Amino acid sequence: MNRRSLFLLASAAAVSVGAAVLLAPRRIDQPDIAPGSLAFPGLAERLQAAERIEVRKADATLVLTRQGDAWGLPDKGGYPVRAEKLREMLVGLTELRLAEARTADPGQHARLGVDDPGAPGSTALLLRVLDGTGAPLAELILGRRRVRTQGNVPESIYVRRPGESQAWLAEGRLAVDADPQLWLDRDIANLAAERIRRVDVRREGEPPLVLSRTDGDARLHVDQPADLPPAEEVALDEIARAFEYLTFLEVRPAAGLPGKPQGESRFGLTDGLAIQVAPSLDDGNVWIRLRAEGGEEAQRLNGRWSAWAFQVGVWKLKAFAPLAADLKPQETPSQAGTPAPPKP
Repeated sequence: MNRRSLFLLASAAAVSVGAAVLLAPRRIDQPDIAPGSLAFPGLAERLQAAERIEVRKADATLVLTRQGDAWGLPDKGGYPVRAEKLREMLVGLTELRLAEARTADPGQHARLGVDDPGAPGSTALLLRVLDGTGAPLAELILGRRRVRTQGNVPESIYVRRPGESQAWLAEGRLAVDADPQLWLDRDIANLAAERIRRVDVRREGEPPLVLSRTDGDARLHVDQPADLPPAEEVALDEIARAFEYLTFLEVRPAAGLPGKPQGESRFGLTDGLAIQVAPSLDDGNVWIRLRAEGGEEAQRLNGRWSAWAFQVGVWKLKAFAPLAADLKPQETPSQAGTPAPPKP
């Protein structure tokens, strides 16, 4: 074989090798991670710079933003999130360990729940913790959890880093929710009914309604109007329990309180506390603004209430701003003029 033939063969071989390289699937370089390593070494220190957290799923994105020392939901006007829930998630992220390398085949990612979170039908979540410039401090795609029933066995979850094909089984508790409703502390107040001593209600077009009780009274009684018939006991008890286990359905900044004002009420309580309630009706929904007076307890309550308007159950309007008609005993069929059923 002469030199020209050798040259042609060599050239052909080089072309074949080059074509094979171009046609072969590209391999995504994977970092050299030892099983058992932290998913994000040193993250605890870097979290001091965190300013934004995103939790994305196929059909929605939850955003939390930092406001000084607190975190809030921009979609709720910045209303604070549950501090213990945020702490649990961030601690879980810092302690998460990559226990076992699993599939690096993108075709198998959906089986572990670590496929593209933006793909229709995907159940994966993308968790991103960002600094003030928008640079990620931590990013992780979260998939299916593995439930173990044995004691003293850590929880585990399938994870994948964005841009990498390698999936991992990670050990540690990482509680992440994309539903904003799960991040809200819905408690407004919990003040015992026995603390309510006086209620003054002012409704437009209605005479003043005043209820009170002394230490010996089991429940409130009507002082004004003086000619009001004996009130329904259940209705009086509902007014006294207005602040017991009070929670909200929705929240927004107080400056944007919707609807038509329904007057104002003042609740006088023990220990010098007084609470002003300003309810509004908006398309059948009841919204309230609250303002407390009297000492440190009032300051604490106002710190939670003053910037916000709360939507509460529609039945609470009769507790916060009752009409005199709301206190009348319900008529029985015989009282309403309907013949009573015959006695057996």
